[in-house]
This record gives sequence, C-alpha cells and structure tokens, in this order.
Amino acid sequence: MSDIARTRRKDAVREAKRTMILEAALRVFEREGLEGASMRAIGEEAGYTAAAIYFHFDSKEAIYGELLARSLDRLIAQVEQSVGAGASDRLVAAALSFFDFYADAPRDLDLGFYLFRGGMKPRGLAHTVDAALNAKLSQALAPIGAAARDLGATARAAQRVTADIFAHAVGLLLLQHTGRIKMFGGNARKLMQAYAATIAKRIEDAS
Repeated sequence: MSDIARTRRKDAVREAKRTMILEAALRVFEREGLEGASMRAIGEEAGYTAAAIYFHFDSKEAIYGELLARSLDRLIAQVEQSVGAGASDRLVAAALSFFDFYADAPRDLDLGFYLFRGGMKPRGLAHTVDAALNAKLSQALAPIGAAARDLGATARAAQRVTADIFAHAVGLLLLQHTGRIKMFGGNARKLMQAYAATIAKRIEDAS
C-alpha cells in the first residue's frame, strides 16, 4: 500500500469515527440538551471511552458546534439551489427553501434549540464558534436579501426583510413542529409562501 493510499485510508477511518461520535452526540443532545450532556455520556452512546472522544473533539461544545455547522452547510446547499424567474419569485423560492429544509428535517430544527434547555439564554459556545455559525446562517439567508435588493430595497431594508422572513419562518416551523398550527386551521407552508409573496410585492410597490 502506497503512502498516499495509507493516508487516505487513515483519514477515512478517522472521519467514520467522527461521524459515529457526532451521531451518538446528537442522540444525547436530544435527550439532555447541551447543558445536561457530558463527554462521558456521549462516549457511552458511541461505544467509546471519554478519553477516545477527546482525541477527536475538545469538548461537548465543540461537538455541538460541528453538528450545527454540518446542518447549516446542508441548509446553505439547499437554499442556494432555489431558483425563480424574477426577483420576486427568487425571494419566495429562497424563503420556501429555508422553510422546507427544516420542515423536512425536524431534527435539524431541534438541534438549533438545544442551547436553550433550562431557559432562553444561549450558553456554552465560544465566541469564535458562535461567530462562525452565525456566518453560515447569514450565508443561508443571503439569497433572500439579494432578491430583496434586486426588487429595489436598500441594503438596510433588505437586511430587515431577511430578519423578518427568518423570524416568520421560525415561528411557523415551531407551530408546525409542535402541532399548534392545527389551532389556527392553517397550512404552515402555504402561510410561509403567502407571507414571502406579500413581502416581495410590498418591496416592489414601494420601489
């Protein structure tokens, strides 16, 4: 076996172990949240000792950050594939793509809220990790802002539109995820689509 092949095999084994640890950690976070989880519990779930887990990750926060980063990478890939004939259609398509990602992958939606177990103040992530994750989220939302600017919105207004649509999507996703949407007799996806279309028309009319 050549040195290159040996290195590739070693990297593949390492990545497989990391993936196994991440999957085990996700199950632990689902049960305990970030605050209640421990490296020992993650190790037991993965079939490793805590020492073996530390070989791959420095802390449970590092594991959580990696899980979130991978989730956001999948979100970015999906949103960047959204298309529309015009700026208005692109805004709606990007908003729906964001909504659909989490509607179709509720575990990814849950993942974003494990920080808040025991209260609404986020805990545990280092500033550098938090900044990197926020950058990925901004990248996922960027097509919404770009479409808003193409419709005539200023950079500041486009930023507000992005925040508005993000907040609306999260609210509808929570209603759908918890089943509370049934109280209002609505369809979360249709409501998301209608709201994004209304925002797009409002920008267009004001331009």
